[in-house]
Amino acid sequence: MMSLLLAAVSATGAEAAHGMVASVHPLATDAGVRVLKEGGNAVDAAVAVALTLGVVDTDNSGIGGGCFMLIHRADGSLVAIDGREMAPAAATPDMFIREGKADTTLSQVGALASGVPGALAAYEFAVTHHGKRKLADLLLPAADLAEKGSPLNAGYARCLQRVAKDLARFESSRAVFFANGKPLAKGAILKQPDLAATYRSIAAGGSDWFYRGPFAQAVQRWMRENGGILTAEDFRNYQVCLREPLRSRYREYSVIGFPPPSSGGIHVAQMLNLLEPFNLKTLGEATRLHVIAEAMKLAFADRAYWLGDPDFVNVPRGLMDRTYAATLARRINLERTTSVTAHGSPPGWETDVFRKHTTHFSVADQEGNWVACTATINTSFGSKVVIPGTGVVMNNQMDDFSVQPGVRNYFGLVGGHANAIAPRKRPLSSMAPTLVLKDDKPIIALGAAGGPRIISQVLLELVCLLDLEMDPQQALAQPRIHHQWSPDELMIEKALPQNLRTELVRRGHKLNELSSIGVSQIVARSRDGKAFVGAADPRAGGKAAGW
Repeated sequence: MMSLLLAAVSATGAEAAHGMVASVHPLATDAGVRVLKEGGNAVDAAVAVALTLGVVDTDNSGIGGGCFMLIHRADGSLVAIDGREMAPAAATPDMFIREGKADTTLSQVGALASGVPGALAAYEFAVTHHGKRKLADLLLPAADLAEKGSPLNAGYARCLQRVAKDLARFESSRAVFFANGKPLAKGAILKQPDLAATYRSIAAGGSDWFYRGPFAQAVQRWMRENGGILTAEDFRNYQVCLREPLRSRYREYSVIGFPPPSSGGIHVAQMLNLLEPFNLKTLGEATRLHVIAEAMKLAFADRAYWLGDPDFVNVPRGLMDRTYAATLARRINLERTTSVTAHGSPPGWETDVFRKHTTHFSVADQEGNWVACTATINTSFGSKVVIPGTGVVMNNQMDDFSVQPGVRNYFGLVGGHANAIAPRKRPLSSMAPTLVLKDDKPIIALGAAGGPRIISQVLLELVCLLDLEMDPQQALAQPRIHHQWSPDELMIEKALPQNLRTELVRRGHKLNELSSIGVSQIVARSRDGKAFVGAADPRAGGKAAGW
């Protein structure tokens, strides 16, 4: 794969001795580096990045959404902070059913689409327990940026234009993102005084202002006036969950993933297990892509059936069992696609279970703290609702539930009973913040944005980094593929060369060309172990920087 795209594009990369930050926006990366330089650790820097992205990248993330944060602490311990959104107490399995059919417009836009946001609670918990700085110190610079404003880049402007019709339905959203009746264009200065005031209020009062005070009350008022069911009590009852990080082995490496309600950690591990029997380095490029696509398909079939919030359903640990993976891997034919009609049955599925549009950023410091964090409000601009007077864009994470068996969500995924809607349940996620250790020392922090394609990106980049020995810039520059079992098609980026397309079609793949499959960020140790290297995806204009 190394020859495919490197001549055409290179990622934004950096090298530094003391610490490294990679994010989707230069201003957010700069905020993280500034915190590192001022004595904060990687956790502080990661939260500074997150809060700044909530100002300059509001189409993808913000405190109106959720996150998964995976931390390797300097003492070698691992922490998984679940800040996933939570369904309202009044949520019901049939809340999006109208005349017997699911109406996904209701789960994607407007008052019923949002769960209780968990990102802010997760960020506060992370800084309080694992950082050196106060949350207020990280909020106030972001508040100043929101008030002063920043120019919209081309990607943000295109996204805004694409969802303008839905945003325009809500007066409070028009007030932020429109001028003279039209969505803001590239280069326009986006000023968000209400969001600045919200950040400053949280800086003064902590997350209680958000979860138990004025913000929660503002949400309840708006929801009652617009047919929503979120209440101030729902906010008051929200709690961060600490999960047990997933540990798996891939060749000589330890791979640390995020557990359910993330499907990312499980299925990255499952796919790596499926690939372990193959010498990916010596396979031809077309054969390697074919094998990876078949592994994706097998894992996504399991995802559709087994995955959900572990506090509500049994998610079998056997999905990560290496013997189970070896059984599935024997179904992979190097020359032809294999029909996968249903999920598998992993060992111990009855009893051995787990209990308890998006952005990714990675941070590392010289003390040994590493952070991989993926944050989201789900689709672009979430529910398209800005809570009046707050500047906060609310998520549309309710669409990540299975709103009706067999009905596809925004990303084309189907699900079953395990991911059905229930009060205070967390919807299944594809987010996959990932850490890689060698000899118990962290060497890679990575993750991605792109719905279910997150899992595929992380898998492909791990193969590039670990099997093909690429550096982060090279790994991010490769054209990507994605197969999610249903629909039975192989998504490919337009940069994939014709000779590889021909070989994939010959093996039985139905191709679906996309301009981009997602956006990733990587921080890693240099090969000699003496420095940090970082790369931001060339598809999105992000930035990696350190000091």
